[in-house]
Amino acid sequence: MAKKVRPKPLLLLFFLLAVISIGLGVTWMYLESPVDPKDDTVIEVKIESGTYSSEIGELLKEKGLIRSVTLFKIHLKIDHVSSLKASNYQFSKSMSLQEIIQALEKGVISNDDALKLTFKDGERIPAYAKVIADGLDISEESVIETMSDPEYLSELIDEYWFLTDAILQEGIYYPLEGYLAPETYFFEKDADVKDIVHKLLDQMDQNLVPYHSIMKNDPHYYLTMASVIQLEGTNTENRKMIAGIFENRLSSGMNMGSDVTTYYALQKSMKEDLSADELATVSPYNTRGKNMIGKMPIGPICNPNLSSIEASTDPTKSDYFFFVADKYGNIFYTKTNAEHDQKIAEIKANGDWIFD
Repeated sequence: MAKKVRPKPLLLLFFLLAVISIGLGVTWMYLESPVDPKDDTVIEVKIESGTYSSEIGELLKEKGLIRSVTLFKIHLKIDHVSSLKASNYQFSKSMSLQEIIQALEKGVISNDDALKLTFKDGERIPAYAKVIADGLDISEESVIETMSDPEYLSELIDEYWFLTDAILQEGIYYPLEGYLAPETYFFEKDADVKDIVHKLLDQMDQNLVPYHSIMKNDPHYYLTMASVIQLEGTNTENRKMIAGIFENRLSSGMNMGSDVTTYYALQKSMKEDLSADELATVSPYNTRGKNMIGKMPIGPICNPNLSSIEASTDPTKSDYFFFVADKYGNIFYTKTNAEHDQKIAEIKANGDWIFD
């Protein structure tokens, strides 16, 4: 009598895993596909500032735009989506889950008449004011006037945890310098200056969530440091190193000695060299001035990106006190002033000085 051949346990296990994998894959594809590919009916979705991602998922499910809140949250994690922008959106059931998430991440309003404004990292408030003025067809002066109004600033300080009375100090050029998140935004055509400012502040609020526990006691310090290393460094790694060097100087009772703060103090373009008299300018911004031993600038000198903010909260510890960059953006670190001067001489001798 022939013996029955029993399936091997290992083969059976592989078969079951394959069936499960295929089933999960099909389910995944179904859940992230458009709810109704043929329905282009516009569905208005308003995302308020401060809304949690889980709440946004619930709202999208309620509107019939997605099939699964859980998959929505999983996508945010695996796609490394750090923030979803508050805005008034126009979605449809013919959009896939991925398309909806991308729109929320970029702040894209599905409306051809939307006002698109791009604010670049490392730029100053006057540059931001020009972008707003051009978009709204108003004067740059009126934009800066609104952004400097004491009553309005007090309202903003009450609304945002990272805005403190530090922005109201005498000597501050532009109170909101350093606090407006660089990004490309979309606004309704009837938006005004305050609508735009609030959206940039809302985005900064989201950007700072991972650093809240570190920054909460003195956000002005960290954003000021971030703004300086934004202009001194080129990436997160060297910005962390530079932040550590500045902290070494400050803790040792030295000047920070950052040229970019001198440029800001003089409101001068960084495309030309500075004279000895300019470097010695007495200003609460100029960290080369004799009055600034052991001091930070009075406030931020540009609007920094996430790389610089991260670097300001996690500086690299080292025994370096000096650094210099060549015209290619290479940064060299040294421990003593003599070594620093020698490195500068080498860079100039090689024809790699930034102003050659």
